[in-house]
Amino acid sequence: MQNVQGLIARSNDGVGEIIIDRPARKNAITLSMWLHIPKLIEELAAQARVIILKGAGSDFSAGADISEFDAERGDAERARNYEAANARAFAAIRTSQVPVIAAIRGICFGGGFGLAAACDLRIATPDARFSVPAAKLGLAYPTDAMADIVDSCGPQLARYLTMTADAVTAAQAVTSGMLLEMVPGDEFDARVATIANRIVSNAPLSIKASRLAIRAALRGDEALRAMAQQAGDDTFLSEDYAEGRSAFKNKRAPRFVGR
Repeated sequence: MQNVQGLIARSNDGVGEIIIDRPARKNAITLSMWLHIPKLIEELAAQARVIILKGAGSDFSAGADISEFDAERGDAERARNYEAANARAFAAIRTSQVPVIAAIRGICFGGGFGLAAACDLRIATPDARFSVPAAKLGLAYPTDAMADIVDSCGPQLARYLTMTADAVTAAQAVTSGMLLEMVPGDEFDARVATIANRIVSNAPLSIKASRLAIRAALRGDEALRAMAQQAGDDTFLSEDYAEGRSAFKNKRAPRFVGR
């Protein structure tokens, strides 16, 4: 387990976790934390088959720590550098070598919303609330992160969130398709663990190909499409494909190794 600048990273039985660990500040994210997120994602992806991203305590994250803004975003150059750190964190999740699940309780605002939007799956408790308050601060959202928001919740809700800066409920987020599920608090951790373990049990190369193909479909990106095609082709001669066929024939659970 690592505890780095308000972030806890750990891995067990193929499931990695990153915990945003500043509950007294509603898990607001400092510049140092933004800078550490890509490294933690990379390290966990090397030892786990899925990563769960969550907040300590009752909230996911209130987003960027506004108390730092005068010092870290006080002029155009520093603001651009800060935004670049945000963008690298979002990209690290979006392009992670393994799927990332956002497990959301309570507040999921601003940069926290951006982290969740970059994840493959989002699951929340009924008390979760979502907001993109950039318009209240006079700021713009990173372009790549905006693409994640449109991908995750659709253009209408993306426009509403960014233009009004209002918060929406978990129930509204489920309706929009942003959330996979809304799960009662007492069942939440178990449900997240069940989904994570289901992913762990399946073929990593197949999951990689599917994730690339989905991103290519959403973005209309020919380079991504070519990568997805190659990843799909790689499954045909893989050990896991042979294992999957053998397990099916012998009516047993497959044991995939990611090769």
